[in-house]
Amino acid sequence: MDKPTRRGRERAATDQDIRRTARKLLVERGPEAVTLRAIARELGITAPALYRYYGSRDDLVEHLRLDVVADLAAELTEELSGLPDDGAVQLFAICRGFRRWALTHTKEFTLVFASPTGEVGSAAGSVATLNRANEPFGRIFLTAAGHLLANFQLEIPPAESVPVELHDDLTAFQDELLAVLAESGVGFPPEKLDLSTTYVMIQFWARLYGHVTLEVFGNYPIPMSKPDAVFDALLADLAREIGLDVP
Repeated sequence: MDKPTRRGRERAATDQDIRRTARKLLVERGPEAVTLRAIARELGITAPALYRYYGSRDDLVEHLRLDVVADLAAELTEELSGLPDDGAVQLFAICRGFRRWALTHTKEFTLVFASPTGEVGSAAGSVATLNRANEPFGRIFLTAAGHLLANFQLEIPPAESVPVELHDDLTAFQDELLAVLAESGVGFPPEKLDLSTTYVMIQFWARLYGHVTLEVFGNYPIPMSKPDAVFDALLADLAREIGLDVP
C-alpha cells in the first residue's frame, strides 16, 4: 500500500483541525455559529482557503453532522456491549441512552435532530431521524427493533388500522428497513415487517423523538419536577401497547 504523501498528510491534518474547530463552535455557541468565516478566524487562515476542503458551509455542516451521528452511535454501541443479547433490553436501553445523550449534548442534538432542511444545517437530509435508517444511529435502533420483532410475538394492530393514505410511504420505507436489517446480520423474517409493523415502528420513534425534543428545548406543556419518571412512563406506555414490559 502506498504511503500517503506529505501534502496528503497535511491536508488530512488540516481537515481534522477544521472539523474539530467546527465541533468546538457548535458545542460552545450552537449551530448558527458554525460558519466558514468563524472557523477561519479560529484557525488563523482566510475563509477562501477553506474552500479547498469544503465547497460550502452546507458541505462542512453535513460532514459535521455525520461526525456527530457516528459519535452517538459509538457511545450507544459501547453501552449495548455490556447488555444481554435481548432485543427488548437493547431497544429500551437505546431509548434511554438517546435521551441522556440529547440532554447532555443539546447543541449537537439541535444540529442533527432539530435543524429543518433549508435552514440551520441546510445540507440535503440534514435531519438525521429515522428517514436516515442506513446511518449509524438508525442502524443501531433498527437492529434492536428487528431483533425484538424476530424473537417476540408482539401485539401489532391489524392492517386495517393503518391509514390508507400512508400505505405508499410505508411500503417504500419497508424496503429500506429490510435492507438495513439484512445488513445487520439479524435473522429477521421479512414477512414480519408488514405495513402494520412498519407503522408501529414509525409511531414508536415519533413519540420517543417528540418527547425528547420537548424536553431538550424545555417545551413540555407543564413544569415537570421529576422528568425521569415522565420518561419512564412514556416507555412503559410504548411497551404496553405492543405487549411488552419495560426491561
